[in-house]
Amino acid sequence: MRVDFVIGGTQKGGTSALDSFLREHPEICMPTTRKEVHFFDREDENTDYKKYHANFKPKSQRRVIGEASPIYMYWDTAPYRIWKYNPKMKWILALRNPVERAFSAWNMETKRGKEKLSFAEAIEKESERCREALPLQHRVYSYIDRGLYAHQVRRLFNIFGKDNCLVLLSDELRNDHQKTLRGVFEFLGVDSSFVPPEATIFEQEYIDKIDNELRSRLIDIFCFDIKELEKLLGRDLASWQKRT
Repeated sequence: MRVDFVIGGTQKGGTSALDSFLREHPEICMPTTRKEVHFFDREDENTDYKKYHANFKPKSQRRVIGEASPIYMYWDTAPYRIWKYNPKMKWILALRNPVERAFSAWNMETKRGKEKLSFAEAIEKESERCREALPLQHRVYSYIDRGLYAHQVRRLFNIFGKDNCLVLLSDELRNDHQKTLRGVFEFLGVDSSFVPPEATIFEQEYIDKIDNELRSRLIDIFCFDIKELEKLLGRDLASWQKRT
């Protein structure tokens, strides 16, 4: 057995929806244990791949095996560990407007009880709080850092090759998910005519909104990274820099 692909990012980018759609495909095997396996982002590096493979129960008609652990894209050591396991691993990345992604992550951690600060305070103190995890990255408070995509994507291109990385925008998955899924199925080499059941993506609405002044400040923080990502992907990401 060998896992063929990972949905490797980004957190709060639509990976849960993508995972659920791919599970519907009769030729795709996803973990039976849980959505996020987190095998390659543990600091006690584990090369006992039998434990990893125990998460999967592929049936005879399954052509590809994959999993969704969104932190793989962000976690510094994960791509190299994955390359050691399977240098031909295919990566699916769902990238979301980094401002909206940060706010969504803050809402998630607040609901979980791990975040006690307001969004503005959490952004203000991110660098200070993330130093607590050094030399590692911080798994909770990295609201801005996770949204600096250019370095993360370039690293995957360099290690696995651009052809083995499929980069989606979460808006595409939300607004035209059938067309987007056809592209995913083609990338994975499975029947692209399969149509999963209809589903609503990103249906959660937050009571609080991002303050316009804070939104502008965040756009300024992400501006150069977005421009770098545009060049890297050959995509127009102007919508991510709208200030209203």
